[in-house]
Amino acid sequence: MEKIDQKEIVLGTHGENYGSWMSMPALYLVGGLTAAACVLGIVAKKLLKLALLGNILLAGSVILLLMLLWMIWTRKQYGFGQGGVMDRIHQYLVDQIDWNGKGELLEVGCGSGPMSIRCAKTFPEAKITGVDYWGAMWDTCYNKENCDNNARLEGVGDRCTFVKGDATHLDFPDESFDVVISNLVYHNIPAAKKQDLLLETLRVLKKGGVFVLQDSIKSSYGNMDEFMQKLRDMGYESVRLADADREIFGSAFKAQLYFVGNLKALIGKK
Repeated sequence: MEKIDQKEIVLGTHGENYGSWMSMPALYLVGGLTAAACVLGIVAKKLLKLALLGNILLAGSVILLLMLLWMIWTRKQYGFGQGGVMDRIHQYLVDQIDWNGKGELLEVGCGSGPMSIRCAKTFPEAKITGVDYWGAMWDTCYNKENCDNNARLEGVGDRCTFVKGDATHLDFPDESFDVVISNLVYHNIPAAKKQDLLLETLRVLKKGGVFVLQDSIKSSYGNMDEFMQKLRDMGYESVRLADADREIFGSAFKAQLYFVGNLKALIGKK
């Protein structure tokens, strides 16, 4: 069966809970800081008669409020059936997968499951595995149970498997999958060497398999030109780094509005 066109795939219409990349804990944190700065500013200015400190704190509370409103807007834009930003980013990544859909695909960092589920709908004959650490910092929908339920509601539960795992040490043998993908995951893993994360993901890719690894690629990744040459020297083919933020949003500035600046996609074949 041929690859299904991304325009024909609509997620989140059966009661699924995909959450948002802009987590509620982050909103609560900024909201709390906003309120605290405002209260302390009033106390400093009115009760303690420290006008300068009070004005600084109040000005800070205004800046934090603007940040909070920006984050609330971004959260709505990420929502399925709302702003559609997550859809656009996912569609772009899946469009880069040059594969006939016969075999197994791994997503590293599956979150609440939308990318894995999109891949299952795009490749109706494929088996999909999503792995994630599901840390406590994210919304309550980021867990195995919710991923399983979302896949079931979307009608692909029989072809999607979700497991808890660590991206730094994937619990799969070498060359287990025909495709490996990841989206905006590696930058969230503190103290990890990003190129080592990429190599660990590629370890489980079969010879002849394809990869699309998308992330906010900044200085922590090191010299990516040298890394791509290293992959070519190892025998990888068609290795390239796509300027995803410009291709998805039209410019790097627009991507920054959604907190996804420097979005790049490392693409190639093993």
